[in-house]
Amino acid sequence: MAKTDAQRAGHEPAPIPEEVRTAVDAALGRQATRVTLMDLRGLGAFTDFFVTCTGGNIRQVQAIADAIEAALKAEGRRPAHVEGYDRAEWILLDYFDFIVHVFMPDTREFYSLDRLWGTAPRSEMAAEVR
Repeated sequence: MAKTDAQRAGHEPAPIPEEVRTAVDAALGRQATRVTLMDLRGLGAFTDFFVTCTGGNIRQVQAIADAIEAALKAEGRRPAHVEGYDRAEWILLDYFDFIVHVFMPDTREFYSLDRLWGTAPRSEMAAEVR
């Protein structure tokens, strides 16, 4: 399971739902970079969490999205909506309680969701060292 920066520093943040952890782990398993979890609870947002990550090329972006979908499907969760899969510059997987954004690097910089949700608590996710 992935650990947040806060966990590695010895601080325990508010619990993260298992489905969100599954999505993060699946992205990391496909070597996604800049995997960020934004906690939108309490901000009046339309969802509780954003998971954002980056792939190095179109095939990797699609592979990351596929891995997330497969991992969550194994837990009985399917996205309510998928957008952008064919172009794969920005794939959005909407699971209602959380939304996963898989970006190409330039597209992530252009839309800068991290800046738009600047007040949201966030954690940079990294694979757990075993």
